[in-house]
Amino acid sequence: MVKVFTGIPIRHTKIPIFSNKDNLHLFLLYLWPNATHQNKIIPMDPNIFHALSYGLYIVSTRYGEKKNGYVANTVFQVTAEPAQVAISCNKKNLSSSLIAGSGYFSVSVLAQNASKEIIGRFGFKSGEKTNKFEETAFFETDHNIPVVTEDCVAWFLCKVIKTIDTGTHLLFIGEMLKGDIIDTDQPPLTYDYYRKARHGRSPKNAPTYLKAEPATKNEKPLTAISSAGKKWICTVCDHIYNPAEGDPEAGIAPGTPFEDLPDSWVCPVCGAEKADFIPYQE
Repeated sequence: MVKVFTGIPIRHTKIPIFSNKDNLHLFLLYLWPNATHQNKIIPMDPNIFHALSYGLYIVSTRYGEKKNGYVANTVFQVTAEPAQVAISCNKKNLSSSLIAGSGYFSVSVLAQNASKEIIGRFGFKSGEKTNKFEETAFFETDHNIPVVTEDCVAWFLCKVIKTIDTGTHLLFIGEMLKGDIIDTDQPPLTYDYYRKARHGRSPKNAPTYLKAEPATKNEKPLTAISSAGKKWICTVCDHIYNPAEGDPEAGIAPGTPFEDLPDSWVCPVCGAEKADFIPYQE
């Protein structure tokens, strides 16, 4: 909800400095001045943020003996000469403290056909509990920074020159030191394609994370729908549970219907809960 200021139309005033979200709200009102009304609360559709364009990347770093990486969509070029880029990292992420400590990070541009396994590994699993590089193709630069090459079309290495605290996230601005093209045949994966074509969602610590709308009173829980013999798809990473195959690694035998899975079962790719699955329409 947006509190609109009273008095002169906002496009004729100087916009003061507020928190990030307030700044964005005011900017939108500046674009649509007819929406301003004295003391009126204007509801905002959170889906407007999906109109912003992003790519999808794996940001990696290393500090001491610990290396980690995460899937990011907030990576953008700041200047051309010198070449500088900025990344946003949640303060709660392990990578945030590692980047701050090492002063370096790499960015690998994911390909449009990147596997759900690598997106799940770097996007939804914690580096505190998982060695994300154990089953991933990568190399290390002369600064000992890991660079993921698997399912990627390009990479570059950056040295942090400035850090900005934005509240929940740190914005690291880095000067590009080196980089290279990996695959010229595949287009890069965009966040729009990831959402619409692959039905993917952002993890909770991502800048673009939007909380799912709660179910209405008339809606039945998805897990209550009969699913005998039917496939179910994870709404987080698009992994498909096939009853005919089960999930042997989790002790789920082939032939087990989705509704018979224990409530403690989680997505084998991203770790999402059973409630995050919906019936899959082939």
